[in-house]
Amino acid sequence: MTTTTTLSIRCFEARDTDAVVALWQEAFPEYRDVTRPQRNPHLSIANKLATQPELFFVAGLDERIVGTVMGGYDGHRGWLYSLAVAESLRRHGIGARLVAHVENALTERGCPKLNLQVLSAKADVRAFYETLGYRADAVVSLGKRLGELAEAPAA
Repeated sequence: MTTTTTLSIRCFEARDTDAVVALWQEAFPEYRDVTRPQRNPHLSIANKLATQPELFFVAGLDERIVGTVMGGYDGHRGWLYSLAVAESLRRHGIGARLVAHVENALTERGCPKLNLQVLSAKADVRAFYETLGYRADAVVSLGKRLGELAEAPAA
C-alpha cells in the first residue's frame, strides 16, 4: 500500500459481489471446497444481505476491494465474521481498521461485548486478534447445522 493511496471503508454493495467472492476464496481456502456447501460465499453474502446488511463492510483502495468484515448484533452480544484482507496487503493495518470500524458500528447500536471465533489451528489469526485486545473466553463453542445443511460435514 502506498502513502498516496487512501483506504476507504463502506457498506457492501451488490456490485462488490465478484470481488468479495474472489477475496474470500483467497483468504478462506474452505470457500473453494465445493463439498462443503455451508462455505458457499454467494450464500454467505445473500444471508448477510437479508440480515443486518448495514453491518457488512468492504475496504477499498481506489476501486479495488481489499478487505471485508461483517458484524452482527442480537441485542445481547455482537459477533464479528469474515474479516479478510488481500494477502498482498496484510500487515498494513487494513484488518485492524476493519475491526475498529465494525466495533464502532456495534458500539453505536449499544452492543456491550463482541465475540468472534477462530479455528484452533490458526494461531496466527488468534495472535492478530490478541494484538487488538481480544482474549479467549472460558467457554466451549458448540454448533449444529440446521435445515438442508444438517447433513453437511462439520467444520
